[in-house]
Amino acid sequence: MRSKIPLFLLLIIFSYDVQAQQKLPLSFNSKGDFKIVQFTDTHVDIPGKHNLEVFDIIRSVIELERPDLIVLTGDVVTQDDPKEAFQLFEDLFAGLDLPWVVAFGNHESQHNAGRREVAAFLAEFPNCLNDDQEEAYGNSNFVLPVTGEQSKEEALIYIMDSNNRSTLKPQVDGYGWFDFSQVQWYREMSKRFTQNNGGIALPALAFFHIPLPEYSQAWNNKIHPPVGVKNEQECSPEINTGMFAAMLEAGDVMGTFVGHDHINDYIGVHHGLALGYGRVTKIMKNPDEDPLAGGRVIVMKKGKREFETWIRDMNGVKELECNWPGEFGD
Repeated sequence: MRSKIPLFLLLIIFSYDVQAQQKLPLSFNSKGDFKIVQFTDTHVDIPGKHNLEVFDIIRSVIELERPDLIVLTGDVVTQDDPKEAFQLFEDLFAGLDLPWVVAFGNHESQHNAGRREVAAFLAEFPNCLNDDQEEAYGNSNFVLPVTGEQSKEEALIYIMDSNNRSTLKPQVDGYGWFDFSQVQWYREMSKRFTQNNGGIALPALAFFHIPLPEYSQAWNNKIHPPVGVKNEQECSPEINTGMFAAMLEAGDVMGTFVGHDHINDYIGVHHGLALGYGRVTKIMKNPDEDPLAGGRVIVMKKGKREFETWIRDMNGVKELECNWPGEFGD
C-alpha cells in the first residue's frame, strides 16, 4: 500500500527546499577569488527620513564591484520599527541576487525590537544568511564557510556580536566587549574547523562592530604603518576579554573588520593580524574633512593566507588599495 504524506508536510518540505536553494553555500569563483563588500553604520531611519541615500550608495558600489557577499557591520537601522527598514535591505540584495549578513552594533539595541527579535526576523529573509544559534552571549555569532571544488571548506567568515554597552556600570562605563562565552565559542569553532581540515587552520576573516582595544596599537605600528585615516579616537571597550589573543593562538583569522567609529577607515597590523575599519556608508556632515561615504572591499584567495582590500567611495573612486600580508610584513 502506498503511504500518503499529509499535505501540510509536503508544504513544509517544499518551503524548506526553496529556502535551502536560496541560501546556497558561499564558494570561491573559477579564478579562486571570493569578494566581500562591507558596508557599515548606515543608521537608516525611514520615518525620520535620515540616511535614505545609503541604498543608492550601496547599489552603486555593488554594481561596480559585483561581490559574492555583503556584510553589514552594525548600526544598520535606528528607527523604532527595525523590520521595516531591514526589509528594504532584503529587497535591495534580493533584487541583485546577493547573500548578505549583519553583525550587530550598539544601535541594534536601541529600538522597539530587542536583539533576539531582530536576529529572528533576519533569519527569515531568504537572502540573509544570519543564523544565530544562541551558543554564546549576544545574538549574531555564527560562522560561514567558503567552499571550493567538491564543496570542500577552504575559508571561514566569522560574524560576531560585539554587544552594546558596559554590563559593569557604574564601575565601568563605555561600550560593550566580547563576553568570555564568546571567546570560548570562537576557540571551539576554530578548533573544530581546523581538526576537520587535517589540523591546518583555514584562512578566516572576522566581522563585528566595535573595534578591539588592540586597534590603537595597530594604528601606532611604526614598522608597518597603517593605510587610511584616523580622524577620531578608537571607541573600544574599557575591558579586554582576550578575543585578539584567542585569534592569534587559533591561527585562522587573518584580519578583523569593524565599523562604529564613523570617521576612521584605516587598516593596520598588530602582531601579524590585520585590524581594519570599513568605510562609513552614510554621508557625514563634513565631507571636506571626513571620509566620503562608501564601502570596503575584501578579496580572499582560495588556498592562500592572503587578501586584497580597498575602499570604493560613493563616486566610484577606488581608494586605499593594499594587500595582506604583503604590505604589512611577514
